[in-house]
Amino acid sequence: MGADAQGEAALSPRQSLFVGVTLFSMFFGAGNLILPPLLGVQAGNDVVPALLGFLVAGVGLPVLGIVAVALSGTLRDLASRVHPAFARVFVALVYLAIGPCLAIPRTASTAFEMLAPLLPDSWPTEVARLAFSVLFFVAAYVLALRPGRLTRLLGRLTGPSLILLIVLVVGASVASLAGAPALPAAEPVAPYDALAPVQGFLTGYQTMDLLASLTFGIVIAKNVRNLGVAGERGVMREVCRAGVVAGVLLVAVYGGLAVVGFEQCEALAGATNGAAVITASATAHFGVAGTVVVAVIFLLACLNVCIGLISCCGTYFAGELPRVSYRGCALVFAAFSCAAANLGLDAILDLSATLLSAMYPVAIVLVALGMARRLADRSPRVWRWTVAVAAVVSVADAARSALGLPPGPLPLAGLGLGWVCPTLVAALLALLLPSFVRRELS
Repeated sequence: MGADAQGEAALSPRQSLFVGVTLFSMFFGAGNLILPPLLGVQAGNDVVPALLGFLVAGVGLPVLGIVAVALSGTLRDLASRVHPAFARVFVALVYLAIGPCLAIPRTASTAFEMLAPLLPDSWPTEVARLAFSVLFFVAAYVLALRPGRLTRLLGRLTGPSLILLIVLVVGASVASLAGAPALPAAEPVAPYDALAPVQGFLTGYQTMDLLASLTFGIVIAKNVRNLGVAGERGVMREVCRAGVVAGVLLVAVYGGLAVVGFEQCEALAGATNGAAVITASATAHFGVAGTVVVAVIFLLACLNVCIGLISCCGTYFAGELPRVSYRGCALVFAAFSCAAANLGLDAILDLSATLLSAMYPVAIVLVALGMARRLADRSPRVWRWTVAVAAVVSVADAARSALGLPPGPLPLAGLGLGWVCPTLVAALLALLLPSFVRRELS
């Protein structure tokens, strides 16, 4: 512990690194591993611009989310600037999205996809998936009731193991590309065959890390305070440092995994999820042993994440619903997630794309306003108007996409960004219109 130029308490470099790695570990899950490899396969020659767009949504926005929430206090404090009722609904939706509706089922589906190549060909896939998901969620529910020592053990085991696995697979892919007479020449396929950076940005939604960051900010700020930093400016400085450390690590991981996918872009041109890409890469470089190691590590990592998410969501909703116990909430979430997991990983990713395209614009606007809260607070209408417009447009566009309808007439709607211009207009009107006009329109 030291002091900055203003004499405020400051963390030592080692402590700052520790907090940054803690934040990285909170973001880092098995689900994050399946998107960059698929991007590398599908983007082909346009992998670099696609990856840059992905990093903006998958790294930049989550880091800003951490800072915005830390500035405001909690996610509910941030969302309450719009309206207390909105805050309650939005926070619940965030927990449902990072919990039973998307992230928890994805843990089981990802684990099964990694184990599937090891199953006998005579086993029906749907029956095997059902049996696996039932066993997976029974174990997760039981362990979520008393996570204690076991989850800490799994965290210590799977975290370093996953990082070692990534280093090995990425290193093998880089070595293979370096030794090849020519780099793979694969034309990008949908959705990266047009405006790859924008499509990479939209793919970054599926990490769900921006939504997760809205619940992480208060945790990181509390950790910083527990290490002895008391002043608001000092806490914010350390939170920003932690965000930089976590961001650098995430960029390295995502970039390496995109290289893995790019190496396989010719062999796996028809791949539909990144789990198959990582398995194929590990098998190609390390044989059956690579497949087994990947499957076991992903199973442990997915189980650990699942336990944590069930515990987190169960605790939140048990507090919101006093008549329902934590055990009851955890059981409902485990049972619902088990059913959802049997849709398969591809179906879950498709569903997540629709739901997240409706929620992410609202989260982005909240984070942007949180970062510029002094300006936004000059006119409280800014919060209500911009969030309302972003929500209406993004939900409408998500519904159009789900129904197979063409994009609406708004600018950038064809790129999945139809909410941007109307939201900017709403913000400018809220700031620039005379106060008596704002009162009439409100």
